[in-house]
Amino acid sequence: MSVSLTAAITRALSWFGFEVRKTPKSDELSIPDAEFYTPLFSPWRGYGEFAEYLRLARPYTLVSPDRLYVLCSLAGNAVRLGGDFWECGVYKGGTARMLAEFLRRNARTEAKLHLFDTFAGMPETEGGVDTHEKGDFSDCSLAAAIRAVGNAERVEFHPGWIPESFREMPDRPIALAHVDVDIYRSVWDCCEFIYPRLQAGGVMVFDDYGFPTCPGARRAVDEFFAARPESPIILGTGQALAIRLPAG
Repeated sequence: MSVSLTAAITRALSWFGFEVRKTPKSDELSIPDAEFYTPLFSPWRGYGEFAEYLRLARPYTLVSPDRLYVLCSLAGNAVRLGGDFWECGVYKGGTARMLAEFLRRNARTEAKLHLFDTFAGMPETEGGVDTHEKGDFSDCSLAAAIRAVGNAERVEFHPGWIPESFREMPDRPIALAHVDVDIYRSVWDCCEFIYPRLQAGGVMVFDDYGFPTCPGARRAVDEFFAARPESPIILGTGQALAIRLPAG
């Protein structure tokens, strides 16, 4: 679908308070996928293949479509690295369902999706650092998450407390880690365990970094990477990315 270039530009610039006058010549041009310009190209509204991923994740997640799109795009890069995918903080399984389906469609990789959560709510939190409290997000269960995520041959669940649930893991490389655990200690523990196993070019995605409800998450990321060569990339979605640099 397309609309006139002038109409698309006018709509976009008017959003910023500018006025554009039409010319007959420019009206002959068109812009593809104009319905996804609001005012800028916004594929997280359901563009292309992502529309199906969005449909699968939405009933089971609190993660907004723009953050889902970022995560899905990063998966498209990480799948070429050959390492496993990790998610820490699964809740009801929406983002895990999306990642599991992504791996199912990408037969060129043997990567597995490892899912870590208590499936019973948050552990103890730190006063003065975290706003969440013990037991938050307890309206979930391991059985419900398993039903939501599916794709059993590519997915492994690891119920329990972080970092204890990490200790059973073999020393396999990690290509993508989605860290959505909200609180200082859990984010720090994820960084401490995952970072040394992250492949060069692999990425840690911190879902809660920029949200005022999760100040501990930002503090943990900032403190951890202050002593490391990677500088977290802060996104307007509220997420932060840490991309592992090559050694040396």
